[in-house]
Amino acid sequence: MTHSSKVSPLNFNRSAFSLALALVSACSSFTGEPPKGSEDAPEAAELAAMKAIGAKAHGLIVWSSSRTGNHDLFTMKTDGSDVTQITRGDAVDWFPRFSPDGSKIVFCRSKKGWVSERDANNSDKWDIYTVGVDGSNLVKVVDSGSWASWIGPSEIVFVRGTGIFRKQLPDGAETAIMNSDGVPDLDGALLQQPEVSRDGAFIAITLRGSKRETGIWNVAKKTWNPTGLGCQINWTPDQSKVYWVNPTGNGGSQVFRMPVTDGKAAKEYSEDELKFMDLPGRRSHEYFPQLSADGKWMVWGVTQRGHDHDTADYEIYLWEVGTSPESAVRLTHHSGNDRWPDLFISGAVAQ
Repeated sequence: MTHSSKVSPLNFNRSAFSLALALVSACSSFTGEPPKGSEDAPEAAELAAMKAIGAKAHGLIVWSSSRTGNHDLFTMKTDGSDVTQITRGDAVDWFPRFSPDGSKIVFCRSKKGWVSERDANNSDKWDIYTVGVDGSNLVKVVDSGSWASWIGPSEIVFVRGTGIFRKQLPDGAETAIMNSDGVPDLDGALLQQPEVSRDGAFIAITLRGSKRETGIWNVAKKTWNPTGLGCQINWTPDQSKVYWVNPTGNGGSQVFRMPVTDGKAAKEYSEDELKFMDLPGRRSHEYFPQLSADGKWMVWGVTQRGHDHDTADYEIYLWEVGTSPESAVRLTHHSGNDRWPDLFISGAVAQ
């Protein structure tokens, strides 16, 4: 398929996608626990770029890193400085998300020792916690759940089994929103990274297990609208578009962005129209995209080789949306695994 051809949201080349998955699997690490890795000093030009972008963004990034030997949470400024470890222990801490005011972080923690992200939907292996951005006030808020993110100042959404739930923190009741069991279009699929629209009418979801695609669930109508292949779908802050990682592009993955109306694609789009970020160069296998609250910045992970989300050498990048892909800046320089970043910029609000 050429990049100029018109495509419906799901009409990508499935044969090519299957081949890509096979190649990805061949390159994946199956060695178990992630590498501790080592620090790699950035060059002078890289340091200058980090300082320049940090001076414009003025924010804080949180992410999960294996640089201590297992995955803990770290924060750094948007110029890559002041790297601070905020969680510790033998458990796997991952998928951190800032609260709307930036004071707390919700994240997933394994119940016991090393657990691979391949078991992300095995709810019996995970709990959900919150912690202050300085590492204080660690609190378990959900027993047996994963994929938690904020949907209000004190409310989160999360996954347990094949269901999506919401909960007021710290001790509110859990309320079921939807379940993939019994829905023909979902076929009991595993639900990953549910992202609720601001009005609560729709949920952007990545499907795994019995189905592998992204789409939008209409909460009131209980209908599923596919958006494409790939994973890690999310809303732009103004709610007018969704973006996700698609299995095409320079390094085998790139970030797509698509306008939506009433939870559906506004029209058919070409791949060129959907392309949002495809980092040039050898390091271009991209995952974990997350926009700032005003949509002006994107933070994400990029690796040169390998694929597994929790073992490959992903590095954290920051990009000013609307500038050239070449202007994106690498913030981490460490051969351990760095994944699932989030970005908080004080005063940033959706336009």
